[in-house]
Amino acid sequence: MYTILVVDDSPMIVDVFVTMLERGGYRPITAFSGEECLEVLKATPPDLVLLDIMMEPMDGWETLGKIKTDPATRGIPVLMLTAKPLTPEEANEYGAYIEDYILKPTTHHQLYEAIEHVLARRHSITADIERAREAGVDPRIIDEYERLSKSVDINRRLLKILETTYSIKDARAGMGEDITRAIKSMAASIKLQEERLNQVRAQFADVFGAR
Repeated sequence: MYTILVVDDSPMIVDVFVTMLERGGYRPITAFSGEECLEVLKATPPDLVLLDIMMEPMDGWETLGKIKTDPATRGIPVLMLTAKPLTPEEANEYGAYIEDYILKPTTHHQLYEAIEHVLARRHSITADIERAREAGVDPRIIDEYERLSKSVDINRRLLKILETTYSIKDARAGMGEDITRAIKSMAASIKLQEERLNQVRAQFADVFGAR
C-alpha cells in the first residue's frame, strides 16, 4: 500500500482527497500547511506528495522548492494540486521539480491515473538504470537517461495541459502572442530532448545486445 501525503490548507479539501485515496487503496496522511508538510516529510516520508499551490503563508511553489533542495526529501515525487490554470512560466520554472499538475476539482479516475502513472514511470526508469549498471553502461549516460526519461514524460504532460488551457487554434480573449510563443518553444525543447533520449536508448540497446 502506497503512502500519499495530502497537503492543503483547506480541511474540507483534505477530507475529500483522503476519502478518494482510501477508496483507491492508498494510505493517506495529511498536512495543512507548507510548514507542516516539511515536518511530516521528516517524520514519515511518503511514496508521493499531493501538494496544493494556493496556501498561506508558504504557498505550494515555495514548499516545493524546500522539498527539492533538501537532500533528504528531493527524491519524493510531488504532484501539484490547484484550481488555477498552469502558466508557461510555471511549467518552465518548476517542470524539473514536479511529477504532474492536477486541476481541482478532479475525478477519482483522473487522480488514480496520475498517481499510478508517476509510480509506474519511476519503477520503469529504476529497472532500466539497474540493468544498464549491470551491463557496464557509462554512469554519465545513465544519469542523462534518468534525467531525460523523466523530463520528457513530465514536459509532455505539462505541454498537453498548456495546449488545452491556452489553445493555439482558439482566438479567444487572453491568448496572447507571448503565451503562444512560450508553448511553441516548449514543444521545440521537448522534441530536442526526445531526440537525445532516443540516442541514449540506442546506446543502451547496443550494450545490452553485446552481452
